[in-house]
Amino acid sequence: MTHLKPGDKAPHFQSINQNESSLSLQDFDGKKLVLYFYPKDDTPGCTAEACSLRDGYGELLHAGYSIVGVSVDSPKKHLKFIAKYNLPFDLISDEDKSVVTAFGVWGRKKFMGREYDGVYRVTFVIDGSGVITHVIDSVDTKDAAEQILRCQ
Repeated sequence: MTHLKPGDKAPHFQSINQNESSLSLQDFDGKKLVLYFYPKDDTPGCTAEACSLRDGYGELLHAGYSIVGVSVDSPKKHLKFIAKYNLPFDLISDEDKSVVTAFGVWGRKKFMGREYDGVYRVTFVIDGSGVITHVIDSVDTKDAAEQILRCQ
């Protein structure tokens, strides 16, 4: 699980989104950022989490948050996921695993008795100066937006 905690400076990242446009931590200077990591597009838990954030998007924006999701899926998969569920925020494609590694959310997982490497479901709330204010490592996929709003 992640080594990062509230008070730590968020690691610099630069990657591409679903449109293959560059996205970095500096793009959010002066803004509160919700950077959420999830295992895989279009799976039950990841879909529930993305849809919770979509449904709470207005409240999150009103509270001053920008939202960005991160997985190791390709930009093409992200585009399909966004279109299928009408997601109003960017998804970073971290195919080289540089962002998930920097944030400490890549590692051994176990599912149905099988072990494999994958992305841990963790949400980081980052303030406008790039400092992590909250780490949510027990994400309630159906109530992800409300969990973030309770961090205020």
